[in-house]
Formats: sequence, structure tokens, C-alpha cells
Amino acid sequence: MTKRFRISDLSITEAKKIFFIIFGALLNAVSLNMFLIPAKVYASGFTGVAQLISSLLANTAFPITTGILYFVFNIPVTILGWMKVGKSFTVYSFLSVLMITFFLEIIPITAVSSDILLNAVFGGVIAALGVGITLKYGASTGGLDIIAMILSRMKNKPIGGYFFVLNGLIILAAGFLFGWEKALYTLVALYVSSRVIDAVHTRHEKLTAMIVTKKGKEIQEAIHGKMVRGITIVPARGAFSKQDKEMLIIVITRYELYDLEKVLKEVDPNAFTNIVHTTGIYGFFRND
Repeated sequence: MTKRFRISDLSITEAKKIFFIIFGALLNAVSLNMFLIPAKVYASGFTGVAQLISSLLANTAFPITTGILYFVFNIPVTILGWMKVGKSFTVYSFLSVLMITFFLEIIPITAVSSDILLNAVFGGVIAALGVGITLKYGASTGGLDIIAMILSRMKNKPIGGYFFVLNGLIILAAGFLFGWEKALYTLVALYVSSRVIDAVHTRHEKLTAMIVTKKGKEIQEAIHGKMVRGITIVPARGAFSKQDKEMLIIVITRYELYDLEKVLKEVDPNAFTNIVHTTGIYGFFRND
């Protein structure tokens, strides 16, 4: 009975995860085809690059849609993610890429508003909701997110610079090709997106989790079974209960937050956990 319940529970969890990944993909496609693309305002990362190239090819003999370009750009990244990151994360991320491409192809490009500012703001907000939901359920929208995760595992260096450089190039290209007004509105869309993703999930590169629990050893083993991260254990004592506990301190990337939340729910749902943004790290990140 117990085994059947656990299998059923796992199936429900996976179905819920897939549903929200598909829903996040739908939001991303809506933001592009109904707001950003009609206004010639550009998204961040690979999506923005796909938009730019699609715009340049629009009046040529070989026009290619944003969705197809986005899918093609993500093929080598997915292969790299499969080898360097892990099968589960990569499979779910590729599902997101596949569904974004599918929705981009079936949703007609229709301008909801003629106001470019409204398109930039609402396009940025809707896209950010899609990305945030996808991240929250342990996947990504592909592209730079997978590259950033690979870099975070291979090198103890900040990956925000890579995002900044590519997004900066997108803004400059939009300015040179379509006018600086488009570039400024693209900047607005990128800013709005980053703020909304912070609210829905987090876009900070690294986070610190402080976990107060009576099951320190079990949580430690479960975390090490999921990720390669050092954990500092500090003795703790409840001020009201006077019970001895342990506080586990661990620094993770934003991509690992889903796995950490899942471990805590499975091992000790009563654990008190405080997640804070980490502005800087000195020393080696991966191990004690």
C-alpha cells in the first residue's frame, strides 16, 4: 500500500511539474507573439537573438520564424547540458524549449496594443512569469540558463557578466538596426522581466539557505545525493522549546532551489528554512 501511494504521489508531482512547464512556455510565447514581436521590442538571451535574426530575414528569400530559430539555437546547448548538467534538468528544459517553439508557431503574431511602452511592459511581465514558473518547477527555458548552469558547476566565477554582455549586444543591435527608441524599450522590457522573475522565483546567481532542523544528518545526506555542495553545520537551540537542533548553512545556485525545496519537503517538512540572496562569495564554492 505504501509503495503504491508513493508511486502515485510521484506521478502527480511529475504531472504537475510538466503542466507548469508547458504553462510557462505558453506565457513566453504569448509575450512574444502578442506584445514584443509586433512592437519590435526584444527579449533577453537566445530568444532576443532569434527575434533579431528573424527580423533581418523577414524580407529576404529565406524568412525564418523566431520559434524555429529559437529551437535551432537550443539544440547544441541541450546536447551540452545533457553531458554536463544532468538528464532530468536538461529533459525538462528541452520540453520547455519544444513547447515554446510549438506555441510560437501556432499563436498568430497579433498586436494587442499600438502603444510600444505597454507592449514592452506587459511583454516583459508575461515573459517573466513564464520564466519564473519554469524555474520554480526545476527546469529552465534553455539557452543562456543552461550555459549559466554549466559555468556555475565548472568555474567558481560569476555568470551574471555573460547575461549582461549578450543582453547588451541585443540592445545595441536593436538600436543600430531599428532605431534607438526600440533599444530603450527593449531595456525597459528586460528590466521589468528581471524584477518580476525576482518576485516569482529568483534571478540572483547564488542563494544562501539556513535550515534549522532536528534531522540534520538525514537532510545532509539527501542534499548530497542531489547536488555537489558543501554544508556547514552549526549547533542550535530553540529559544522557546529549549530543544537542541542543528542549523545547516548551504550556498546554492538559483537552479538548485527546486531540488533543495523538494529535499526538505521529503525529509523534514517541519524544518525552518531561511533563503537569502548572496551578493558575494570568497573561497571555494563547490565543497567544504
